[in-house]
Amino acid sequence: MFVDTHCHLTMLNLDPYDGNLDLAIQQARDAGVSKMMGISVDLDDHIALSEIAARHADVGYSVGVHPCEDPAMMQRASVEKLVELAQSEKVWAIGETGLDYFHSTDFVEEQKACFERHIQASKIVKKPVVVHTRSSKTDTIDIIRAEQSSHGILHCFTEDWETAKAVLDCGYYISFSGIVSFKNAQDLRDVAKQVPLDRILIETDSPYLAPMPYRGKSNEPKYVPYVAKALSDVYDKSLEEIAFITTQNFENLLRQQ
Repeated sequence: MFVDTHCHLTMLNLDPYDGNLDLAIQQARDAGVSKMMGISVDLDDHIALSEIAARHADVGYSVGVHPCEDPAMMQRASVEKLVELAQSEKVWAIGETGLDYFHSTDFVEEQKACFERHIQASKIVKKPVVVHTRSSKTDTIDIIRAEQSSHGILHCFTEDWETAKAVLDCGYYISFSGIVSFKNAQDLRDVAKQVPLDRILIETDSPYLAPMPYRGKSNEPKYVPYVAKALSDVYDKSLEEIAFITTQNFENLLRQQ
């Protein structure tokens, strides 16, 4: 069984399901996906995600603000507010947070401060923080170290081994998306091969970044086994072994205090 550790359930293209998200979730189950974590990008996402999680025992969600959101939304994400929203047992993580200088360099200080608050909240509630980084690896690592964050996921990993080792040394897990299956992603696969098996996770980041052979199409949680297949080739392990390892890793992450 597989776990999709990062999917944007409120953003999926539901046209193939006549607008019914429950059918898309069932399709994922039919593909062998045993758990899905719906990811928030703003503080209001928890409303819809909590309703989805209430209907599905195998769905949990995160609470937080993406670094590309409006600074006003970032300011709303106080430590106290994040802790308040994270009280439900169906909230499995804090985030997605982090830094993104590729899409926005106008609000760098706001991003940093918001990221720090997310880490502080994650330590209070003892739930992992989901970290996004793009064109910002040095500052991302510096903040993780400065805040002594040891309970987290660097999601949709596309960076170099130096970055991977830095967050691994802090205690983080590294999550791979469909990018690891792309034909032009050999450098990423080379880095992935160096990541210890007990620290890898898989995700879709759906509706984005559909893995091969669906690249360019709208992504869904049901495609996460293709990410696992790409990693099975990297590690020279069977698909079943990668499924078991990544599922166990996610369970270990959720149990971590």
